Amino acid sequence: MAQRAIETQTLVDVQWLKDHLDAPDVRVIDATWRPSGDINARAAYEERHIPGAVFFDVDEIVDERSSLPNTLPPLEKFVSRVRKLGVGDGHRIVVYDQNGMFSSPRVWWMFRYFGHTEVSVLDGGLPAWIAADGPLEDLPPTPRDRHFTPQLRSMLLSDVTKVSEALKVGAAQIVDARSPERFSGAEGEPREGMRAGHMPGALNAHYQTLLQEDGRLKSDDALRAALEAAGVDLAKPIITTCGSGVSAAILSLALTRLGHDAHSLYDGSWAEWGSSPMLPVETG
Repeated sequence: MAQRAIETQTLVDVQWLKDHLDAPDVRVIDATWRPSGDINARAAYEERHIPGAVFFDVDEIVDERSSLPNTLPPLEKFVSRVRKLGVGDGHRIVVYDQNGMFSSPRVWWMFRYFGHTEVSVLDGGLPAWIAADGPLEDLPPTPRDRHFTPQLRSMLLSDVTKVSEALKVGAAQIVDARSPERFSGAEGEPREGMRAGHMPGALNAHYQTLLQEDGRLKSDDALRAALEAAGVDLAKPIITTCGSGVSAAILSLALTRLGHDAHSLYDGSWAEWGSSPMLPVETG
């Protein structure tokens, strides 16, 4: 059965990738990352990955001048890194991670922000690939530099000024992907010196409520129900946020799948907001 056009912007399943793995325009990216450091992402990639996949280093492809974690890199750095990965113009990119679905939507969002719209997330990631007997390899790829033409899509990004304004005048809903315990302040933040709680007026839609037990994204109806249960009005603009801008992209992925175009991601997220004593924080 042919996928809907909107799905080609967000998800591909394992069978699609099996059928297209050898297509000359398809490029596969392993974007594995965990904030706790409980896995060595590069070592896990080197041990096993989807054939031909290149490794996108989420820790390195950042703005090193920023004191915040995981911030978007300068345009020139992003272009340089992806060119060396052999990824660029004319490619259909499929991003996956070894967690099922965690960091891959962040890299999907980054590519879209820098202007490459032919990018999808592998639904269920490497666990789904392995469960379907997809082939694996440990061979290092030998990518050839590929030209990448950037075109910033600034509407996909929000900063602290936009978030503050949205909270004041209600121009957009702020939807936080962190756990209910972190959102309420009942659980302390993992980063030292960070206040617990949330932005006054923000809504909480934990990213895990959008995922099935096997790490795949829920159906459209279930996604819609989960977001509406969190108080999200899908007819209004949305700014997604989380701890450091990674799991917020899972919300962005779900919104894009549902056809909601008026949304952006707050890159600084709680790492910025929670560490600034000048910004208001609410608990409970």
